[in-house]
Amino acid sequence: MSSLSAVKVGVERVSRWILKDVSLEVAAGSVLAVVGPNGSGKSTLLRALAGLWRADEGSVLLDGRGLDVLRRAEVAREITYVPQESQFEFDFTVREIVLMGRYPHRGRFDRETSEDHKAADDALNRADVAHLAERSVMRLSGGEKQRVLIARSLATRARILLLDEPTANLDVDHSLDVLALCRSLANDGHALAIATHDLNAVCRFADQVALLDAGRLTSVGQPAAVLTPENLKRTFNVMSEALTGADGTPLLLFHRIPDGRKV
Repeated sequence: MSSLSAVKVGVERVSRWILKDVSLEVAAGSVLAVVGPNGSGKSTLLRALAGLWRADEGSVLLDGRGLDVLRRAEVAREITYVPQESQFEFDFTVREIVLMGRYPHRGRFDRETSEDHKAADDALNRADVAHLAERSVMRLSGGEKQRVLIARSLATRARILLLDEPTANLDVDHSLDVLALCRSLANDGHALAIATHDLNAVCRFADQVALLDAGRLTSVGQPAAVLTPENLKRTFNVMSEALTGADGTPLLLFHRIPDGRKV
């Protein structure tokens, strides 16, 4: 099983540290939720873990080896990154987009193999977009495009998936489907890191939580240990209560601090 870890990672842009001294592990068989306010460094952390942004301090290790010494194709076969938003510039079909996830497994000019098509079909079905396979991506809703991006990532058959706000453009039904899919992938042995603002989804689907604030990791651990009233008040400036749903699922209820005072 592949393992991915950040060791004292720092990322600097325009003389400002966007991330500083972040250490954590994306473990096989688990879902790590990366949470924090806007601008806290969630997306930057995922890009650094994917090797898309080079760490200016520290290192990102894949199976104990630094991403900076590995070939890009080798990284892409093990780690796949799904951005929050992606613009499709050309009139490809959904199937063609998903097949692009197979690029790390073949040469630039090689034809698709039967294994490529099987991986694409499996990904289309698992992401619940098989019925859209022959539709142009230019005719999809935002939520459908997001699920197609997830399908493309699944087609790589990478063991590590990094998803930036995967439910941001989805309705409640499809959000639950995507989160259940992430949980299922973890149960199958994949390692997942998900940047999200949905703290109640974190309580329900995540094994570990990394709480970021102003580019620094302030807490990491199981949801109940990280999403405490004290941490949430300090980080998000809200009061919170821990509740339990009818199915036993933990829930968080939020309140504004009286008089809008900042903590």
